[in-house]
Amino acid sequence: GIERLQSEAREEGYDFIETLVEQWASAENRFDAPGEVLCGYLDEGLLVAVGGLNCDPFAGRPDMGRIRRVYVRPAWRNKGIGRALVTALVDQARTHFRCVRLRAENSAAARLYESIGFVPIQSPDATHILWFD
Repeated sequence: GIERLQSEAREEGYDFIETLVEQWASAENRFDAPGEVLCGYLDEGLLVAVGGLNCDPFAGRPDMGRIRRVYVRPAWRNKGIGRALVTALVDQARTHFRCVRLRAENSAAARLYESIGFVPIQSPDATHILWFD
């Protein structure tokens, strides 16, 4: 069911779902290292959102997670699905990492992340971070 989601992301100019599919197919990234997970949201059997958690490949630290490849299909936006997905990923990150970083692709995504508790950072490879106590 990822083909439709992938097509809609491509139409919007987001290529990171292509990367997700390619890396999954090649086994480069299956979100299966300690603490990692790939989540989807189904609506009546239809995949409408996806997002993953990896050890941050840009940080070089095993205690830093990264939320990646978060996408919600346009017709399902502003219904709390993105928030639920990111919250589930953050909950998973808390079990394994000291913090989690991400890159917000647009201002709406940045607002969502900030409402969950992420703070903007100046970094070449991330826009936001959330530290766990």
